[in-house]
Formats: sequence, C-alpha cells, structure tokens
Amino acid sequence: MITGFEKIVEERIRQAQKNGEFDNLAGAGKPLALDDTCGIQEDLRLAYKMLKNAGCLPPEIEIKNEIRSTEALFEQMTDEKLKYKTLKKLNYLILKLNTHRKGAIKFEIPQKYEARVADCLSSEKNSIPDTEKD
Repeated sequence: MITGFEKIVEERIRQAQKNGEFDNLAGAGKPLALDDTCGIQEDLRLAYKMLKNAGCLPPEIEIKNEIRSTEALFEQMTDEKLKYKTLKKLNYLILKLNTHRKGAIKFEIPQKYEARVADCLSSEKNSIPDTEKD
C-alpha cells in the first residue's frame, strides 16, 4: 500500500517523465557505478573497507572461495579414498560457512555432498579403507 507521501512522489516522477525531464541525462544507458559496499550492513562497511584495503577478505568469502576450489579439485579426482576425504572436507566447509551466517536458516547452503558420502559408506563394493583421523 502506498502512503500519501509516496503517492505524491510517484506522481511527480511520472509527470517529470512525461515532460521529458529525464531524457539526455549524463550517464544514460550506462551501467550504474555502485559502491561495492552497498550490500553490506552500514555498521560493518568501514571494517570491510579496511579489510579490503589491507588485502584481506571477510571470513565468509574466504570459506566460499575455499569451497569453490575444493569442488573444482573434487571434480578432477579419480582416487576414491581422496574423493571421500574431499567430500568430508566440503561438508565441513559448508557447515562452517552456515555457522558464520546470522540470517535465517532458509539461506543456508545445503550439504549437497552428504548423500554422496552416505552412499559411499553404505555401498559394499565402494567401501573405503579406514583413513587416518582428520
């Protein structure tokens, strides 16, 4: 529902569009130059900017990067023993990322590799020998 003030603003914008006041504006047709901190909470922006200037990444981003690189490595593996260890590592990284989040559970990344590990463990022909403790 639009409030009275929002209705007035919308009407003035429509009228300005009709009069052509938005035609030929500087930067028209070009992508917006958004600040890269626009998606970060206001109280965290300064800290994130300092980390960025120092060449550091927030922990969540570091974990996401590690997940991506581990997934790429996993896709190229052929050794079943190493694949099993890598799946365990991926599940651990996803769990770690989910615990860093402060949002709702619906935004958590599912442990998509859990089923693969369970299949591997339950299959007799693909049994993995005991590996050293992680």
